[in-house]
Amino acid sequence: GGGGSAAMEEGEGLVSVDYEVHGKVQGVFFRKYTQGEAKRLGLVGWVQNTSHGTVQGQIQGPTARVRELQEWLRKIGSPQSRISRAEFNNEKKIEALEHKEFQILK
Repeated sequence: GGGGSAAMEEGEGLVSVDYEVHGKVQGVFFRKYTQGEAKRLGLVGWVQNTSHGTVQGQIQGPTARVRELQEWLRKIGSPQSRISRAEFNNEKKIEALEHKEFQILK
């Protein structure tokens, strides 16, 4: 697109962001808790374990709510998890949600 408006509606628009969480995050119900937190915040997307011991996925929803889940992924996680770091990339504004719900992928 071209010629966007100058109005900044931070916290109002929808965003999509990819994440990867490092640390002791597999075998500690991390995905289940992430799904629960995402649903509580009204977000959609997915979460899955990777072959190299991290948890990754995508979050979509209102900017302010996505920020809340990012903080949760960075600092809290599931009760038994030990998060060393969380990385976020590919953040972009979206016109509409691309997922119907927040799923745990195998």
